[in-house]
Amino acid sequence: MAVCKLRYGDDPALHTSCEQIEIVDDKIRSILQDMADTMYHEENGAGLAASQIGIMKQLVVIDMGQGLIQLVNPKIMETYGARECMEGCLSYPGLVGKTIRPKKVKVKALNEQGEPLELWGEDDFAMCLCHEIDHLDGIVYLDRATELYRIVGEKE
Repeated sequence: MAVCKLRYGDDPALHTSCEQIEIVDDKIRSILQDMADTMYHEENGAGLAASQIGIMKQLVVIDMGQGLIQLVNPKIMETYGARECMEGCLSYPGLVGKTIRPKKVKVKALNEQGEPLELWGEDDFAMCLCHEIDHLDGIVYLDRATELYRIVGEKE
């Protein structure tokens, strides 16, 4: 188990686009596992992008209670509808923000074996996919937030 140090706030890694992965090999799988270990280590972690641990590669892990999803080079291909969301982020503890996200998204990516996959996300899963894929483009949810709120009692 390798828990990595998270990047916070104005760290340049959070505001920089990530590079595409050319070959999914054992090194990439190891990074994905470290990302999952880090996400599970954090309270309320549902997703993590590689840039949040300072690795500038297009890698995302998500677990919203239905098992670990590991995505390499994920791209949103289609969006449907819109909904108001309340988002938080491991890189911005103590804050939540109101955003508008698609109600449903279609994502294409590679899995941890380098095989193509296509998945659909709806409601909170769609929000999480959008949130993590935004990280890969150097976009944080604060860039999209229409309102921000401090969580009383949370570390900052």
